[in-house]
Amino acid sequence: MIVPGAKLVCTLGPATESGDRVRALAEAGCDVFRVNFSHGGPKDHATRVQVVRSICDDLGSDLAVMADLPGPKIRLGDLVTEPLALSAGSRFVLRPDGRAGDAGGASITYAGLARDVGPGDRILLADGAVELIVRDVDGDEVVTEVVRPGSIRARAGVNVPAERLGLPAITDRDKEALAAALDLGVDLVAQSFVRSAADLAGLRALMGARVLPIVAKIETRPAVEDIDKVLEEADAVMVARGDLGVELPMEEIPVVQKEILLAARRAARPAIVATQMLESMTHAPRPTRAEATDVANAVLDGADAIMLSAETAIGEFPVEAAAAAVRIAEVAEERGSPFRAARPACTHADEGAAAAHAASQIAGDDPDVVAVSCFTRTGRTAAFLSSERPPVPIYAFAPDPAVRRALAIRWGVRALPAAVPDDTDDMIALMDEGLRAAGAATDGQLVVLVAASPFGRAHTNMIKIHRLGSPVG
Repeated sequence: MIVPGAKLVCTLGPATESGDRVRALAEAGCDVFRVNFSHGGPKDHATRVQVVRSICDDLGSDLAVMADLPGPKIRLGDLVTEPLALSAGSRFVLRPDGRAGDAGGASITYAGLARDVGPGDRILLADGAVELIVRDVDGDEVVTEVVRPGSIRARAGVNVPAERLGLPAITDRDKEALAAALDLGVDLVAQSFVRSAADLAGLRALMGARVLPIVAKIETRPAVEDIDKVLEEADAVMVARGDLGVELPMEEIPVVQKEILLAARRAARPAIVATQMLESMTHAPRPTRAEATDVANAVLDGADAIMLSAETAIGEFPVEAAAAAVRIAEVAEERGSPFRAARPACTHADEGAAAAHAASQIAGDDPDVVAVSCFTRTGRTAAFLSSERPPVPIYAFAPDPAVRRALAIRWGVRALPAAVPDDTDDMIALMDEGLRAAGAATDGQLVVLVAASPFGRAHTNMIKIHRLGSPVG
């Protein structure tokens, strides 16, 4: 991925399980590979993670893997035939009996739905492709009428307003998926259907000794209404427009997306925009003009990353979709500066955040500066720099490969391996040599270095305008 710029998340699936396809996605510009634990079995998930790690080793890069947990999601069971077309006015029964479904009804994964809904309630199937109205509740069966016809497939989502459901925030299936994801050594965990900051704290408490960054998927009304507190607890957020688009009125989604991205920028949390970014490319080699505009606008609104789902998981043109997303994002970055969301005002009390803000300002004011660089053990300084959106690439030297992979989701950051320096002068020399070795800059060019002085005994508190190749000390 060319930096600075938004990152690309690609979902792996049947269309992209082979090493060749994963390599092609990486070469097209994918930074983070999403493994969706809502689909497939443990062997599928393990194979996908292992393939990504193998390709990373071959390419010598630190690409990340994000495990997406199922969450308290209700889904349809198996269907006799699929796709299954439902006609307007027909009776459709939702039942927890496990039988294969047909035009008269289907099984669901949540036995308590009949307790949570009543006559007149709206239920949506397959991200709103079909709309049902509850007409009656008969024991554990929910009798509905199809008011918006359409086609459904097995395992399609069943959406009811989140505040109505009695499902726990973290299900037994989530706990199993989290344990498997930790065993597989993933880099980020996406938590589905977050309703409050407490949901995130609960998931983090289950991680034990290995605490991974949590991406809070914003797809419920309670999460939108409590976004500032969610951002305090989350390490990143995802605007998951599929389920969010059936939880909220469709016409609100564009503005809600902008509001979440702005809140994330203020909180210095990375934000991903997801769902139907290039949906037509699931079956077509080129996106629609509207989809291209959607991707560009997400970048201009301040998204750290955009995510492809069906386009790369089951699509006919997964590599083409990834390449198209990267091209659109690059043009938006290159030519969209007059339309980009304004940088939040500096209100930083933290020394590291204030130093990152100042470094970004210097890079923007001096046309001779070609990069901003930092040394980081935890990724914290690089995260601050990313949130400031400097007009030049950010190079983060990090000894820990897990930190480097976690930074793959951060706007504009290229993480590079490094040894632990002895002191501040050694750290500056390390970055000087590393930037030249990576081809980020050449002798005589100016870079802004963000560092801690004295090294090992202070947090980030120093900014140095450095000419590469010049003496240190």
